[in-house]
Amino acid sequence: MLSMLCVAATSALAQLRIEITEGVVAPTPIAIANFTGADGVETDEGRLIASIIANDLVSSGLFEPIDEAAFIAPPGSPSIKPNFANWAPLGAKGLLVGSAELDENGKLQVEFVLWDVVTERDLTSGAGSADPDAMRQLSHKIADLVYEEFTGDTGYFDTQIVYVAEAGSQTRRVKRLAIMDQDGHNHKFLTSGLDLVLTPRFSPTTQEIAYLNFFNDEPNVYIQDIRSGRSERLGSFPGMTFAPRFGPKGDRLIMSWAKDEDGASDIYEMDLRTQEIRQLTNSRAIDTAPSYSPDGKRVVFESNRAGRQQIYTMTSNGKNVQRISYGEGRYATPVWSPRGDIIAFTKMHRGTFYIGVMNVDGTGERLLAEGFLVEGPTWAPNGRVLMYFKQEPFTNDGDGGEAALY
Repeated sequence: MLSMLCVAATSALAQLRIEITEGVVAPTPIAIANFTGADGVETDEGRLIASIIANDLVSSGLFEPIDEAAFIAPPGSPSIKPNFANWAPLGAKGLLVGSAELDENGKLQVEFVLWDVVTERDLTSGAGSADPDAMRQLSHKIADLVYEEFTGDTGYFDTQIVYVAEAGSQTRRVKRLAIMDQDGHNHKFLTSGLDLVLTPRFSPTTQEIAYLNFFNDEPNVYIQDIRSGRSERLGSFPGMTFAPRFGPKGDRLIMSWAKDEDGASDIYEMDLRTQEIRQLTNSRAIDTAPSYSPDGKRVVFESNRAGRQQIYTMTSNGKNVQRISYGEGRYATPVWSPRGDIIAFTKMHRGTFYIGVMNVDGTGERLLAEGFLVEGPTWAPNGRVLMYFKQEPFTNDGDGGEAALY
């Protein structure tokens, strides 16, 4: 159990925000002191919390924690104002100090202060309590606050990832729905592996997951509540090629569905309140992999209506279809950024897979990753970080095939 983390933030008189579109952004040097106990001595819990926070910030690529070997007399308590003369020569822009120890009831009590070393003022502070098994979540919340103070963007460290975990040989793969923290910890399975599961997607509240479950070789759409573990079957959709995605308000799902035997699929929308289904596209091509824009007014999807897989957009009622990808190769699995400014995609060209992004009108294409099999990009809630799936090839004797999330 994690209690409310109370935060008091100090606002600046004025804030200048610059959107960087080109060049190299140097990571912000930050000092993260191990959290201490009431006696000013580092605690085991305090060292672990500081380590989790540092790892979160490093993973963003925007921060560079300073080696603690260079620290000179860190404050023994968050209530003590630092001697900034000890920190400015290290190049530190920020200093995070805190306390963490178990009370007589076994509860973890945590307090912290984030200091701006340049202006010598506290940026934000807070205190909270948690069961020891919620230590990682509390640490992620503090890392989010540090991220937000220095970037102006919403943090994403206190989030989870839902995915399909595979095991077994190449010919006997077992796929189970699984969930974990964004840093790979607190992993647990949500399904048994008896049925094939595919393409899980979070709802906007992140408390529900929509996914495709094959039972007796028949595809069914399910919604699972993470907290209770209960699953609800929305219906059977023979021929569906992709599990549905939620709309931005969580009240509708969008999906591809191949009703006819010719294998062509169209885009459909389901109202979750009435379970009424509406067809959005009607072509002889394969229209699939739909994703809403953040405001729900537009949809991006892939289609081979031009002869090979390309990316298209349309309004949410299925009108004004426009092709936006014109590069070499084939384009697939487009996903609209939560910020609404760019679209991520998978690209296949000359036997190589790529993960890329482009503007919503198709301009500014950039390829970010490549490999034997990289696909399925998905966005962090703040629209600043991408995750994708990567698999290595199997060898002739059936070994290999390792897959991972990046």
